[in-house]
Amino acid sequence: MTRNKLYILLGVACFVGFMYLGFTIFYRQDSTTTLCWFKNVTGYNCPSCGTTRAVVTLLQADVLKAMQQNPLGIIVLLIMVVAPLWITADLVTQKDSLFQKYQQTEVFMRKPWVAALMILLILLLWYWNLTKNL
Repeated sequence: MTRNKLYILLGVACFVGFMYLGFTIFYRQDSTTTLCWFKNVTGYNCPSCGTTRAVVTLLQADVLKAMQQNPLGIIVLLIMVVAPLWITADLVTQKDSLFQKYQQTEVFMRKPWVAALMILLILLLWYWNLTKNL
């Protein structure tokens, strides 16, 4: 992936994420409907089910409840806040520090033991999502 593609992808993803978050907070009244294709097709929670609720809960400053809903919410909110700021700083200073960090992280994540650990953590999170049935 090139620097520009990464920055555009992250920027668009954060923008769409903020739009969906705003829609969820201000307009969505029925919490029983979901946009999760996995849950709509299978009827089961996916590993990321509850992430939007967790982000909304974090914005209400209830970290414990957000962790119970889905710990991925903390990571998602962190990315949604940090990525646009980091991209802007890189563009203003004409640097590529975020792109370099992305490349380093990609190399690290390709190590078999790291990939296996991440897969295990996602599977554990999925099991937890299935058992708590939020």
